[in-house]
Amino acid sequence: MDVDPYLTLGLARDSVPAEWKRAYRRLAMRWHPDRNDDPQATERFKEINAAYEQLLAADEPEIVEEPADAVQPESAVPRAPDIRLNLEISLEEGAAGCRKPLHYTRGRPCATCAGSGEAGLSRSRFCTACHGSGRVHDAARVLVRCAACGGRGLFTERICPDCGGSGRDSDEVSLEIAVPPGMLPGDELRLAGQGEPGDDEQVAGDLYLTIVFHSHPLYRLQGRDVHFTMPIGALALLAGADIALPTLHGTCRHRLEAGAAESRTIRLPGQGYPGRGAYPAGDLVVELEPVFPVRLNARQRKLLLQAHAALLDEAAETMPEIAAWQAAHLGS
Repeated sequence: MDVDPYLTLGLARDSVPAEWKRAYRRLAMRWHPDRNDDPQATERFKEINAAYEQLLAADEPEIVEEPADAVQPESAVPRAPDIRLNLEISLEEGAAGCRKPLHYTRGRPCATCAGSGEAGLSRSRFCTACHGSGRVHDAARVLVRCAACGGRGLFTERICPDCGGSGRDSDEVSLEIAVPPGMLPGDELRLAGQGEPGDDEQVAGDLYLTIVFHSHPLYRLQGRDVHFTMPIGALALLAGADIALPTLHGTCRHRLEAGAAESRTIRLPGQGYPGRGAYPAGDLVVELEPVFPVRLNARQRKLLLQAHAALLDEAAETMPEIAAWQAAHLGS
């Protein structure tokens, strides 16, 4: 039966000769009969040699001109897993930018067994699920880490008591994260090399932080527009008062247009959430809700009656509906 050299060596189909060599040397050292007492070590060592020779024989050299300092594509370099976390900040912190402490846990080689998973000298046997390669094909025929052996390709008869034979331990990491101004919920920060640590076979993964905003007691963010609802005296709407409005940048003043004492929406361009890159700043959108007095003192009552009388004197202009009703039914 033909042996799949990629499966035997735990390689992806698009792997390159440099990766073949690394995988061959790693497995050959592990399964050399002089270094491994497993009864199947000799047969396994022969399979590894045959697989490597099969790959070399099938590799047809091509003449390709490229710069001497050409870098191997990142996709061809094995990588340790990335870590993805949420970074919670306030709306004000997102608008102005901030620095936030972050504490998280990632793996590291076990200090007791130096990552071997073994307790002292022990006998090893290879994993039958992955045939000692440490990798298996998933349902989509993609090579993934073998779950049976944790990607080690073998089991030991005396496992490390501190890591349970996994060869891994946890490491507490503390970082200070610089959040640039104008980031929105769902935006990501990438910290290269701050994911799971690498080793001789793979480079370190990255840390991805997704921005999440705390719930705000006043503002609602829609895109980059900042919305909020504000109660306002009905007389201020009638008279067109000068009012103070809270914004993410401080308090600003706005002159209302005189009009009906009913709900209205005002929009202040560019006063919302700050822009970022090609995206301009949003608007401040305020929904004004009129509030009528629930009680009046004597002085306030007198002033309002005087204002009412002054309005009635020019009712045809100020309150045409009342003027028309009075003309029809009071004869005035």
